[in-house]
Amino acid sequence: MEPPKRRRSNTRARLLEGALEVFAERGFNGASVEDICDRAGFTRGAFYSNFASKDELVLALFQATTDRLLEQISALLPEHVDQPVALLDAVLGLLDDAPPDQRRWHLISTEFTLHALRNAEAARALNEWRARFRGQLTQLVSQSGLTWSVPPEQFVRLVMALHEGARSQSLLEPRKVPSGSLERTFLPMVLSAVTSRS
Repeated sequence: MEPPKRRRSNTRARLLEGALEVFAERGFNGASVEDICDRAGFTRGAFYSNFASKDELVLALFQATTDRLLEQISALLPEHVDQPVALLDAVLGLLDDAPPDQRRWHLISTEFTLHALRNAEAARALNEWRARFRGQLTQLVSQSGLTWSVPPEQFVRLVMALHEGARSQSLLEPRKVPSGSLERTFLPMVLSAVTSRS
């Protein structure tokens, strides 16, 4: 018999995967808890024993994705410690590959951001998650051995903003703006302008 802790973990994973599919198909507001449960093969009780709301579920999706990304970036640091541009390029590659489907992920993250702009509680939760993620990325960036003329957190904010905006353009105009092309063109220039060797 499966241990309760593992069973709960598997239930959460299936609910998250089901939600990812349903949100992409029907939108955050259009998807109901019942839709998510049907897709995952569970009851409402299973949902509410794992998540208090759809908002909490989306934030869990974000957290799972960024946890994997941060682990991968940490693994890259030792071999790129003296090659900041190569490290940046490798990180951009991870950002492109992190979610299994860029279009599906972009739809969910954009819709939840719009939801948060209209809902103070969702905005507070989203800002807390983004601050944690940004802080962890900033900590990794600060280990680069570079001297910064701007706070490293500001560079991280710029990377996130450019990546999110560029992803919209590449999804809408993939031939004119291939995925990652804007980031790979401009971020090395910015990095060079705001850093120097220690």
